[in-house]
Amino acid sequence: MNFELTEEQKAVKEAARDFAQNVLKPGVIDRDRDQKFPVEEMKQLGELGFLGMMVDPKYGGGGMDTMSYVLAMEEISKVDASTSVCMSVNNSLVCWGLEKFGNEEQKEKFLTPLAKGEKIGAFCLSEPEAGSDATSQRTTAIDMGDYYLLNGTKNWITNGSTASTYIVIAQTNAELGHRGINALIIERGMEGFIVGAKEDKLGIRGSDTHTLLFNDVKVPKANRIGEDGFGFKFAMKTLSGGRIGIAAQALGIAAGAYELSAAYSKERKAFGKEIYKHQAIAFKIADMATEIEAARLLVYRAAADKDAGRNFDQSSAMAKLYASKVAMEQTVEAVQIHGGYGYVKEYHVERLMRDAKITQIYEGTSEVQKIVISRNILAD
Repeated sequence: MNFELTEEQKAVKEAARDFAQNVLKPGVIDRDRDQKFPVEEMKQLGELGFLGMMVDPKYGGGGMDTMSYVLAMEEISKVDASTSVCMSVNNSLVCWGLEKFGNEEQKEKFLTPLAKGEKIGAFCLSEPEAGSDATSQRTTAIDMGDYYLLNGTKNWITNGSTASTYIVIAQTNAELGHRGINALIIERGMEGFIVGAKEDKLGIRGSDTHTLLFNDVKVPKANRIGEDGFGFKFAMKTLSGGRIGIAAQALGIAAGAYELSAAYSKERKAFGKEIYKHQAIAFKIADMATEIEAARLLVYRAAADKDAGRNFDQSSAMAKLYASKVAMEQTVEAVQIHGGYGYVKEYHVERLMRDAKITQIYEGTSEVQKIVISRNILAD
């Protein structure tokens, strides 16, 4: 085990931290309040190479490892989880899935502009009645010969109104169950494709989460990823990698709350001395640091498994399960350490607490992660 980062990884981490602190932080409270998508900030992320970090340079990507991606996600998430989830979806779910399973024509046409940050992608799996139960797809893609006729509704779609490229999971042959599901690439502007209502959310309010509607959308067969019936396997493989990104996001949210709390404890005085000198606060800080470091090691382990070509289904599920739990618990503690100031927006920690909750829900709930873990460790 080598816990030392490479010089390249350190440089990525520092660049992400600088961007988060100097570009994202000044407007993050306003974007949260107004539910404003970080349009300019996402453009700058693309210019810095943070929207296609793991993509091969021949497709416009950065050619970086998963560890570098995790480091960048953590630093961005310390400040602005709304931006980091947009970044995560584009990197983990859309770019990675296209590069891993798409054909050359799809990579040239769709992956390259996504990896360069010229376009933004969205991953469309969840439905009104198909969240954790991803096999119950009601969205249909009927085979019409040289195209599919797509009908249905997708819910909770990150980058819903800002994406140009959408990967949609749909049922083609219901008799085959999950073996009859396909993954299709949809482009903005296709006739019958409608971006529906924007969700008014508890947290990550700067990300644009929408319902999408498909009414007789004609999708060319050339836009299908993989062989007929590969869609469910595509979704599950892609989500395994996505969990690493969301685990890193949860880690960042927790670490951001910790950094703010440690700094505040040295500024705020009570009973004539800085509050970190009171054992009650000092112990909270110690617990936060320990829990966050444990989560960090799980996230790094999952990234290392992926980079080494090992199966990362279990390690990514463990990382997301634990990091999201730590994010929720330690952001609550951060608010407690800040006292009354923690309850107002100016001090950032109340936003981090609201942002933390979704990490236990999207890209597989904590309960789903336990299913994945238990199946792996109890398999015959």
